[in-house]
Amino acid sequence: MKGYTKQQLALRNGQDKPEIWVAYKGIIYDVSISRLWKNGKHYEHWAGQDLTEELEDAPHTANVFLKFEPIGQLI
Repeated sequence: MKGYTKQQLALRNGQDKPEIWVAYKGIIYDVSISRLWKNGKHYEHWAGQDLTEELEDAPHTANVFLKFEPIGQLI
């Protein structure tokens, strides 16, 4: 799996580049197909970030990431 830095992830925020990516536990997921991530925002969360710590407060579990393709590792 290809490695990406936090800076590279930050560019995939749905605004700087067309891709919408988020990271969770070191894995980067492409959430571009999700209507819930339109324009790179999901409620109070922004794409292009590591959401590992923020998931603790989410109304869903980490299983939500099973819907999305893992495209790389956060290095």
